[in-house]
Amino acid sequence: MATIQVHKKYAFRWYEKFYFMSISAGMWVTLKHFLKSAFLRRMVTVSYPEKKLPLSSRFRGLHRLKRNEKGQERCTACYCCQWVCPADAIQIVAAEVTPERQYLHPEDKYAKSFQVDLLRCIYCGLCEEACPKGAIYLDGGMPMPADSRDGLILDKAKMMETEGGKILGERN
Repeated sequence: MATIQVHKKYAFRWYEKFYFMSISAGMWVTLKHFLKSAFLRRMVTVSYPEKKLPLSSRFRGLHRLKRNEKGQERCTACYCCQWVCPADAIQIVAAEVTPERQYLHPEDKYAKSFQVDLLRCIYCGLCEEACPKGAIYLDGGMPMPADSRDGLILDKAKMMETEGGKILGERN
C-alpha cells in the first residue's frame, strides 16, 4: 500500500490561527458606526412610523383587484394569474354565476375566493401581465405590515379596497 505525502504548503501562519485580522475588521466596523451615531449624531436606523424612506422606483407594490365602470368585479376566475405565478402565491376558487347573482358578472363564473400569499410572492408582475381582463394589478403602495402570517395573506376583500379605505365602485 502506498503512502501519501502531505505538504505544508497550505499551513496557516500564527496570526491567522487566532483570527486576529477578522475580529479586528469586525470591531472596526462596529466602532465606526458607534462614533457616527454618538458624536456626529448620524443615525444608522430610521424610526419608521415618523419617517419613511423613499421606495425604489422599481417597487411594484401590493396586489389590487379592479372593478369595471358598473362596479362589478372584473375577475372571471380564468386561473391565468394562478398558472403563470412562479412562486405559486395565488389561489383562486371559482364559482358559477347563478341567475340571482347575475349582477356580479356577465361571464359564467367568478372568483368566489381569491388569495395572494405575500410571503411567497416575489412581486414579479407576471400575474398583472397574464390577466386577460386586467383585473389584477400592482399599485405601488407601501408594503403591508402584519403581526402574524395570516395578516400577510391578501383575500378578495382586502384587494378591492383603495388606500382611503373605500371599496372601488361603492355606491353612496
